[in-house]
Amino acid sequence: MASHQTDSKTTQESRGLSYELPWLIPALLAGVCVLYFYIGTHPYGSFGAGLYFHIAEQIQTNGYVLPKTIPNYTPAGVPFAYPPLMFYVVALLQNVTHLDAFTIARFLPGLVSVAYLVPLYFLARDLFGSRPQAALATLIVAVSPPVLQWHISSGGIVRAPAMLFSLVGIYAGLHLFRDGDERWLAPALIAFTLTVLTHPMYTIFFVISFLLLYARFDRSLRGMGYGLIVGLGGLVLTAPWWLSVIAMHGSSVFSGAAGTHGGLGGAVPALYALLRQQIHEPPFLSAWHLLPVVGCLWLVWRKEYFLPAWLVVIMATMDEARFVFLIGALISARFIFEGILRWIRKSASVGRNEIVTFSVVLLATIGLSGGMLYATGGLNAHAGSPSLPGFVDNNDVEAMSWASTNTDPSAQFVVLGDAAEWFPQQTHRTIAVGPWGVEWKGHQQYRYQLHHFRTLSRSHTAAALTSKLMRMDVHPQYVYVPKGAYTIRGMRHTQPSMMLSTMQSSPQYHLVFENDGVAVFEMADGWYPSGPGPSGPMPV
Repeated sequence: MASHQTDSKTTQESRGLSYELPWLIPALLAGVCVLYFYIGTHPYGSFGAGLYFHIAEQIQTNGYVLPKTIPNYTPAGVPFAYPPLMFYVVALLQNVTHLDAFTIARFLPGLVSVAYLVPLYFLARDLFGSRPQAALATLIVAVSPPVLQWHISSGGIVRAPAMLFSLVGIYAGLHLFRDGDERWLAPALIAFTLTVLTHPMYTIFFVISFLLLYARFDRSLRGMGYGLIVGLGGLVLTAPWWLSVIAMHGSSVFSGAAGTHGGLGGAVPALYALLRQQIHEPPFLSAWHLLPVVGCLWLVWRKEYFLPAWLVVIMATMDEARFVFLIGALISARFIFEGILRWIRKSASVGRNEIVTFSVVLLATIGLSGGMLYATGGLNAHAGSPSLPGFVDNNDVEAMSWASTNTDPSAQFVVLGDAAEWFPQQTHRTIAVGPWGVEWKGHQQYRYQLHHFRTLSRSHTAAALTSKLMRMDVHPQYVYVPKGAYTIRGMRHTQPSMMLSTMQSSPQYHLVFENDGVAVFEMADGWYPSGPGPSGPMPV
């Protein structure tokens, strides 16, 4: 493998944080700007985190002991097998500050998304030996929609800290394997332990990245020993959690969840998602996202294989665009500075400073425009649906408040649309159908719940809804119907007025609550013989 800057054992020495700040400030400011526009346009956050906050509440109720089951998400509840760290953090945060779930879901993910830019910058700086390249890579990540989608949104209360921990650990691994600096062993171990306790997908990203760093920069028995200390040490330190889960649910709870969200072997889905994204994005953003592809080919031509190998391995093993685009940002920064700008400087009469200034201003403008449009929901994403959709609005919150006050605690609801994700947390009532958390029951049950949730949510007449409920053997006491625009798994749909008119004229449904955005119907007595609900898998 040919030598290049990432091979150097001696990167630019740090001159203190005050020297690094000018290089960090553009990305940090971009991250803060994106967060500002996001908060201003999302009064209840985007996507869902109701299950996460419900878990935190159950932890508080259980005296901060791991609960066995999380109630209200399907009649039988769901096993609690999630890595628990951030749920404990959120539980303590709510206990101390008394902030409501929506406030934390709006602010915490974005703040951590800004924070993880710091270890990313230092990783890129020491990998490239170049502060300008590191600054650009960090700026690209700060405004990249595929990264923002998973970290600034409500569910980022778990994912953004996991990204922070994994980047700290990968940075430690770079110095551990490339420089042989044992001082980074403890930080790597701590970061890996925190990552394991936060999110399984980021644990996989950490492990793959660590193995590639070892294969590229070390390949010695000493380096293997470092890796074993970090890996086995992390497993030992997290044993109180995973042994407790195995004792409560058996080891199959982990293997059953492995393939429910894409899992390993995601090269084809990742490539398909990338292609689909280019079709629905503005041309300037498509060009922005295709830059890593060209840069990857350029690096291979230059015989700089580490970043292309990292990208290919992640694409081949994980169906997750957030990691692909993070590595793509590193590739883009290197390609722009070492490829494009060098070529322009040789071909043009203008000086280096003018070229760099123009290029940085242009890229920052494009990046910030795309990031802010994405944060405000101004871009078409998800096959033409708006980016970062909110699962609930004022009407949903009002309807859920009514349900928590005016229905029996044992009542079961069928909630049409994505508001169902927040419904149990806001009302402490049970949703009869929903996929959230069911991945821990295995692939078959997860697919069953997901299929039925989508099918019911697409009902547009009372007769269609009744037929589906009977066929699925689902027996709610209430049905929660969105009016007008709503989302199903993040995709925009419109509920026609025919749905409400047919339900109001049907003897099986009695309207008990209505506002501008939601109607709640109570099921008529004896509309269908009562049964256990969807507790087991059915053919889908």
